[in-house]
Amino acid sequence: MAEYASPNPSGGNASAAQGQMSQRGEPALRLTGISKAFGAVQALRNVDFEVYAGEVVGLVGDNGAGKSTLIKAISGVNIPDSGAIYVGGKHVSITKPSDANALGIETVYQDLALCDNLDVVANLYLGREDRTTIIPYLVRPMNEIAMEQRTREVLEQLDVKIPSIRVPVASLSGGQRQSIAVAKAILRNAQVVLLDEPTAALGVAQTRQVLQLIRRLRDSGLAVVVISHNLADVFEVVDRVIVLRLGQRVATFDVRNTTPEQVVSAITGAEFGEILSTGNSNGIGNGDSNGDSAQSSVSQENDQ
Repeated sequence: MAEYASPNPSGGNASAAQGQMSQRGEPALRLTGISKAFGAVQALRNVDFEVYAGEVVGLVGDNGAGKSTLIKAISGVNIPDSGAIYVGGKHVSITKPSDANALGIETVYQDLALCDNLDVVANLYLGREDRTTIIPYLVRPMNEIAMEQRTREVLEQLDVKIPSIRVPVASLSGGQRQSIAVAKAILRNAQVVLLDEPTAALGVAQTRQVLQLIRRLRDSGLAVVVISHNLADVFEVVDRVIVLRLGQRVATFDVRNTTPEQVVSAITGAEFGEILSTGNSNGIGNGDSNGDSAQSSVSQENDQ
């Protein structure tokens, strides 16, 4: 995986980014120059972002870095003040969540948005039940058999183990509930899945279950974005890490050739100058996408 360095805060080195895209094809989702302000607060400033099919990207940053604002811009909750969004290479307009859903972008928020009193099938089809029309507009009973069959297919695809698809969601473990929320996105034919803190408040076994699920999403060819504060989990499953700080994209890392300490330094800004200096002395951060002369493929962008 080629990494690139950018001399500006947004990570928007056009020639380097084009070089990466030429090697891997068009990203499943690409954002360019995204900015968003709330009154006097500039939440995002000229941010670029990309994720490819069959890739897991970790989006990390301190509180207030702009992660949630960026995800809400992708999912249609917030409309960016400027910038462009491309899905599969086509310029698209996302002004509401239904626009994102129609484009195959699904977001699984930290609260999961599940109804505890309903069973698994009802949760997966909530708001989009499969109905059989007997008398148009009058008698349209739900097609329970078809919904159960499709639910089993999706859960088997994701290798989700639950006691029964008819048990209330409230009786499931945290890892199982997270899996059901992801299955709900897959049922809607998602191409890009955004996971907001997927392992928060989970135990060791449940966290392992969710991380395995993320790997299966990648293996099935989906583009996955993981927003997390837990760098141990991030390094466990992601291919690249993109760091936001103070509303700007400040660094991009290939996890195969970097350390959590380098990511933390980019998040906090600590020893940032030292990292750049060390990188330049080793041939890192000079825009060399081949990385032959680099001891690691960390890509740092200057935070002006």
